[in-house]
Amino acid sequence: MTIVGWLQAALVFALVCLLVKPVGTYMARVFEGERVFLTPLLGPVERVIYRFARVDASREMSWKGYAFAVIAFSLVSFAYLYALLRLQAFLPLNPQGFGNLAPDLAWNTAISFMTNTNWQFYSGESTMSYLSQMAGLGWHMFVSASIAIAICIALIRALARRQMNTIGNFWVDLTRSCLYVLLPIAFVGALLLIWQGVPQNFDAYTTATTIEGAKQSIPQGPMASMEIIKELGTNGGGFVNANAASPWENPTGLSNLIELVCIFLLGGALTYTFGRYVKNQRQGWALFAAMTTLFLGGFIVAYWAEAAGNPAIHALGVLGGNMEGKETRFGIAASTLFATMTTDTSCGAVNAMHDSFTALGGLVPLFNMQMGEVVFGGVGSGFYGIIYYAILTVFIAGLMVGRTPEYLGKKIERKEVQLAILAALVVPVFALIPAGIASVLPAALATLNNGGPHGFSEILYAYTSTVNNNGSAFAGLGSNTWWNISTGVVMLFGRIAIMVPVLALAGALVRKQAVATTAGTFQTTSSIFVVLLIGVILIVGALTFFPADALGPIVEHLLNLQGKVY
Repeated sequence: MTIVGWLQAALVFALVCLLVKPVGTYMARVFEGERVFLTPLLGPVERVIYRFARVDASREMSWKGYAFAVIAFSLVSFAYLYALLRLQAFLPLNPQGFGNLAPDLAWNTAISFMTNTNWQFYSGESTMSYLSQMAGLGWHMFVSASIAIAICIALIRALARRQMNTIGNFWVDLTRSCLYVLLPIAFVGALLLIWQGVPQNFDAYTTATTIEGAKQSIPQGPMASMEIIKELGTNGGGFVNANAASPWENPTGLSNLIELVCIFLLGGALTYTFGRYVKNQRQGWALFAAMTTLFLGGFIVAYWAEAAGNPAIHALGVLGGNMEGKETRFGIAASTLFATMTTDTSCGAVNAMHDSFTALGGLVPLFNMQMGEVVFGGVGSGFYGIIYYAILTVFIAGLMVGRTPEYLGKKIERKEVQLAILAALVVPVFALIPAGIASVLPAALATLNNGGPHGFSEILYAYTSTVNNNGSAFAGLGSNTWWNISTGVVMLFGRIAIMVPVLALAGALVRKQAVATTAGTFQTTSSIFVVLLIGVILIVGALTFFPADALGPIVEHLLNLQGKVY
């Protein structure tokens, strides 16, 4: 652990904090339909989109109508990408002549990008044509992120409104997310990455001759435009297999800084958007404080574990931190920060191999996901994740003092608590049960590269990542029909089975009238609420996943202390 490492982390988070207010304010104005500085340029485009799609922008939806639109759009998006991947050999922009994807791999990939997971059982540079990368995967990076932002805004409206039946118009929210938020930032960010050396072209791959006389293929393609939305939309899918550890996707320290800031940018800014909507900025800052505390705690543990190094290696007389699987361009601090932030959110991009982290260092990104990725989280999904935890928190606080719980002046009753619990159960159910099955199933174990507790950690990490729509991996799993089908099913439920209860929760909250604040009202802007919220998140995650974690990274660490490695 070094001063330089701490300064790197401090710089990244300071930039995020500086951008939270202006970006959060901008998004609040966009989704309220107010005029912003891009309105003269994008307003006509927005109106053309509505006219072409036959959308009545003034007509709002109930939560059921909103949910139906989300699911219908997602299924059509899946079918479009599946067809594109199965037919890419016959389509243009394929200078390498890549063939069509197998049915099970196309299923997994289409579900993955439709759900904002971007789990990759393929090497992009040797599998995907430029058309598939750009018009298939890249397009989904925009719309899948926009869907989550739209649902987040719908929930925020429900919390801000009183005695209404509608939560907004999905098609309007989707359009504004893409047009006013993601596209402008991604355009500027892509130019910055091109400046730093990330390729953006349609050229065939370059063949170079190394000093030893060997031939090396250097990937080309529309990489910068995909790289920036990968981070900004917390997607995570890499143009090349090595993801942001590759010098093509992430060539410099400055490009690494830009990508890190983008991962937290919109998730953090949505807390400020929330405060603007409910006309109480302290509500947003309370959630931001809880997220920040959890982020810092995870980073400190992971950085300490990686800087301390592997005890088994130290026993051989080799001292120092753990550099295995890390890029020397970034080192331990930047790699650990990237791993922490990418799993605090649903991003899943990596600039180091998580499989090579120490047992405790790898436990941090795993536990980040097991908490439901509510620490800034995916764009939109992280916010509505922490809202259902906030509802559980005020419910528990209400039980403590014998009062009906309230959040933002709305009584939290049985229905709201049931929906929050239903959403919270999705992650453990679809992570632990499939992991248990895969641990004894020959078809799953056939392509597992590691044994012992580390092999179990790889399985547990895979299902925890896919149900949270994260997409990062411990690696060690070879693609086969079992993994393609099972992780695809888990990704689908991880997306839909949380979105629907959240929208139902929005529908229940928007109909409620606000009650008067009294001396007995539990203040959800206080430090006590922040501490209690953090406690609920940690306790729920620990009680649910500790037995499984004990069989994986925890026991692996204890065995490492005895010199045993896996």
